[in-house]
Amino acid sequence: MSLRAITFDLDDTLWDNRGVMERTETGHYAWLDEALADWLARRGASGLGRFSDRYPQAAYLAARRRLAEQHPLRRGDFSWLRERALVELLMAFGLTRSAAWLWASAAMNRFHALRLDVSPHPEVEPLLEGLGRRYRLGAITNGNLALHRLALHRHFEVAIAAGEIQAPKPDARPFLAALARLETAPSRALHVGDSWKEDVMPALRLGMRAVWIAPEAPPAGSLPEGVHPLRHVRELPALLERLATR
Repeated sequence: MSLRAITFDLDDTLWDNRGVMERTETGHYAWLDEALADWLARRGASGLGRFSDRYPQAAYLAARRRLAEQHPLRRGDFSWLRERALVELLMAFGLTRSAAWLWASAAMNRFHALRLDVSPHPEVEPLLEGLGRRYRLGAITNGNLALHRLALHRHFEVAIAAGEIQAPKPDARPFLAALARLETAPSRALHVGDSWKEDVMPALRLGMRAVWIAPEAPPAGSLPEGVHPLRHVRELPALLERLATR
């Protein structure tokens, strides 16, 4: 049956996300530490010390993990976990609840600004432009990137942030939501992603075909039917041409 829609994972599929997250993780926490110290000094409250001295990033990570255990439905909503972890730490540091929320919100604004500093592979823009003329396109991500603030957003009819709907991949619900909004049956859809667990397997279970972006993936003959391994997303158009002739 011919393809009608293609859905894409984002991080590590359309761009390399490792450096982005490293810069974002350290950058927003360093910004909070510096800006908070300056604010406290101007208010004559520098006796509290430096926030990062009392609560280094390891404490921030531990707080997020604890919240994820306490609120399992929120385990994939990374923005929610981060903001509430910051509020907890800032209150423990000595801020009032209202001040803690204001500073946590400001730090998350910084986080999201840094999170947008992605560099899509150079082939991605023309690839999506061309595919959009033939297929309905959607994005399904577990990440908390504000896709609507990127120019690439215009290529996607649907963008599902799976953690925000409390159904992170490999849950089937973000796939089903995307397919419903794209008005496409699973048998006429293809999902493209880099994760075997979070992209390939849930797509297959729903009856979709899947492209696995994995430089070290095994050859196609050793994979389940319907899985097509590619080293890079730039190879997708050639694969679609081959599939169309079968």
